Amino acid sequence: MRSPAWTEDELVLAGALVVKNGWRELRTGDQEVQELSELLRSLPLHGPDALSIPGFRSADSVSRKTSDFASNHPDYGGKPTRCGEPTLLMINAFRKREAEMLQTAQALEEGIGTGQLQLIPPQPDEVDDAGSTAIEGRLLARWALFRERDPKLRRLKIRKIQQAGQLLQCEVCDFDFGRTYGPLGEGYIEVHHVTPLHISGTRETKLDDLVCLCANCHRMCHTSRPGESWRTPGALRAMIRTSTPDTPHAASASAS
Repeated sequence: MRSPAWTEDELVLAGALVVKNGWRELRTGDQEVQELSELLRSLPLHGPDALSIPGFRSADSVSRKTSDFASNHPDYGGKPTRCGEPTLLMINAFRKREAEMLQTAQALEEGIGTGQLQLIPPQPDEVDDAGSTAIEGRLLARWALFRERDPKLRRLKIRKIQQAGQLLQCEVCDFDFGRTYGPLGEGYIEVHHVTPLHISGTRETKLDDLVCLCANCHRMCHTSRPGESWRTPGALRAMIRTSTPDTPHAASASAS
């Protein structure tokens, strides 16, 4: 059996290692490579059977992956190694958003180090219908979705909005479940964790970290395309304005 393909999460961690090494590859005997090998083997992604596969995320395989990152950088003067599209997309992400991607790697390391990520069960929608995850990785998606589905936080968020005398509606398109569905939809809304986990870190979720969305806009915020991050509600509003400029939703999004 062959080792499973590298996930975004694993590529984030390997890419961070290369970036911190000045975009140079690291050798099998380097301590950082040994430590990353151990960390990757502890990630709750591939299941216990993967650990029995010879060479699964060994120090040799980690070193080879750092070579992929280093040799496929545009400034590399030699012949690049052959690597897959996910690695090339991750290289591009680190080149464009180095500080943010390094924060992402740190959040993953902290989540594993504290044991929090190992305790969170797989969540529906952490991988979308096309099998994609955000460039930041599946585990941070799992963590964010788990926090969004905390019923206590959702109740507190809704209560805060109602106590402020505000309408309980989607903060992107203004959809109001109560207005559309009557008593059935009264008081219903979904919440979305707008603050990326690599920014918020392991701290307790605050109500200001959450925004209210309809089911459609919520799904669109979490839908990923290869090499992209999850989009923010603000980015989704901009997409609505661009793609459907003459619809009522676009008009309300433009005014918000």
